[in-house]
Amino acid sequence: MRTTTRRSPRGLIALGALAASSVLLVACGGGSSSSTSSSAAPAESSAAAETSAAPAPESSSAAPAADGLLGQILETGVLRVSTDPAYPPQSSYDEATGEWQGFDIDVANEIATRMGVVTQWETPSWDVITAGNWNDRWDVSVGSMSITEERAQVLDFTEPYYFTPAGVAVNADSDIQSIDQLAGKRVGVCGACTYEYYLNRTLAIPGFNFEFLVPEDVEIVTYDTDTTALQDLKLGRVDAMVSAVPLLEEAIKKGKEIRLVGDPVFLEPLAVAADKSSGLPVDSLVAELDRIIAEMHADGTLSELSMKWYGVDITKGPGA
Repeated sequence: MRTTTRRSPRGLIALGALAASSVLLVACGGGSSSSTSSSAAPAESSAAAETSAAPAPESSSAAPAADGLLGQILETGVLRVSTDPAYPPQSSYDEATGEWQGFDIDVANEIATRMGVVTQWETPSWDVITAGNWNDRWDVSVGSMSITEERAQVLDFTEPYYFTPAGVAVNADSDIQSIDQLAGKRVGVCGACTYEYYLNRTLAIPGFNFEFLVPEDVEIVTYDTDTTALQDLKLGRVDAMVSAVPLLEEAIKKGKEIRLVGDPVFLEPLAVAADKSSGLPVDSLVAELDRIIAEMHADGTLSELSMKWYGVDITKGPGA
């Protein structure tokens, strides 16, 4: 199996029907790998965005003690969040209006509101986020990151806040009608993300098993963003691409002449992440994030946001 790397901007995401028994649980991370930010990104460091001033709802579980990084966030009143400025409908930045929008944006803002703080956005590249050792440049990642064994060595994860299916797309006029016909073909994926690990058959998530459905002899072409992979698919530089089904469906809605092939190949749990190497302890922060995410699951907030951005509730996980 050969791997080629191409560099440029990142991607979108929408949603489709999950395959019942054939879809197996795994994880990705949103979708890009590069040492530079997307061309659609705001200034390299950050773009500030305040959450609503609504009071946090009462919770039956007590909030963790405000020490370490959590204490600093509460003291400064700012939660610094890394995310992708070009990954709709999860997250996107409109340079014309200066506004952020998307599922991950709404989730991060709601978390901040319940903490009693506001959000500040940071836009590092995906490979920098997943590598850990953030040097305290941001506090958390709310960017549809999958919980892999490799990432768990450098990052602490919350429980999943939603689950998304991964699928295969080809040009609308492609002769490829089934996943097994990808044998020997060039397949584009985001670099350093679960889709690349899946094609390499190295994807491992504690507690989950899945089946590798894509032929082993594909030529993997990696990109720093899903957006670039979509562009190259249109130009015929790759024969197919693997990405989040929501992203692919969003691209179709926006006029991309592509289509999905077969059922989703796996389902990935996505979580908020914090840096294990943070200068301040993150244990209480992760505990507070877990408490808030559990609360948002229980009161239906996450389901409501999922319906808003995807048109279907993908927050329950398999078997729910």
